[in-house]
Amino acid sequence: MAITRPLGTALPSTQDALPDEPVVVADDVSLGFAGVTAVSHVSYEVQPRELFAIVGPNGAGKTSNFNLISGVYRATSGSVCVLGRDAATMSPPEIARMGVARTFQNIELFENLSVVDNLMLGRQQHMSYSTVAAMLRTPAVRRAEVANRQVVEAIVDFLDLQPHRASLVGMLPYGVQKRIELGRALAMEPKLLLLDEPVAGMNLEETEDMARFILDIRDELGITIIMVEHDMGLVMDLADRVLVLDFGEVIANDVPSVVQRDPAVIHAYLGGSGEDVEDAAVAKVTG
Repeated sequence: MAITRPLGTALPSTQDALPDEPVVVADDVSLGFAGVTAVSHVSYEVQPRELFAIVGPNGAGKTSNFNLISGVYRATSGSVCVLGRDAATMSPPEIARMGVARTFQNIELFENLSVVDNLMLGRQQHMSYSTVAAMLRTPAVRRAEVANRQVVEAIVDFLDLQPHRASLVGMLPYGVQKRIELGRALAMEPKLLLLDEPVAGMNLEETEDMARFILDIRDELGITIIMVEHDMGLVMDLADRVLVLDFGEVIANDVPSVVQRDPAVIHAYLGGSGEDVEDAAVAKVTG
């Protein structure tokens, strides 16, 4: 399916907002729960405007790394720096306000609200007026609402949601709902976007559409992306670099062409060996 966008679509870009230093630096990070190690001595860096994928079997520690970046978890040892600051010193809302947005494995939308209303919820941190001002509908409030609505309408165009903009989210197909969740994250104007299994449960056409949108977010908007995904074919096609985890430990961290032929990755992720790892991954790896 070809994705087309109306002329004049404009979304905020982070091209000039990011410093040259890494967006995320994990330094010898470990995380444990009641004697169970979820992350063990993990180190990696994510560069500006990079599409960085984290993969591994179920229980390998992928989502735990997301939770460390977003401030939901605190590392048992080591450190995670996000946009130049120690994530352990900030709450999840503070990290979000700094420019980190996230989607989740399970869709978390308001089914009885329209597409536009769900996207507007992503603009909340950009609405700085008081409750009293909102009740009085002051000129400043009206100007802010217009500006926020313009950003949302640009996202509707960017993600090809025009046919659904006024529809109740709960009445829309699953693939469209996943796109709306992505749009709500974009509405936050993130510098770093965390995508947790963005194509889980999608059919082939929906997956191809989502892949194109993810690439456009990186290339057109300049947003740094970290993606957790089980679809190895998608990961190998999209990612600039791939971090592979197994039982919380790093077993590979390199470009896809190297990772997909790493014997340790083949053994851990596919449960054996094979000459064509990428084809094997597409055939064998499931959610």
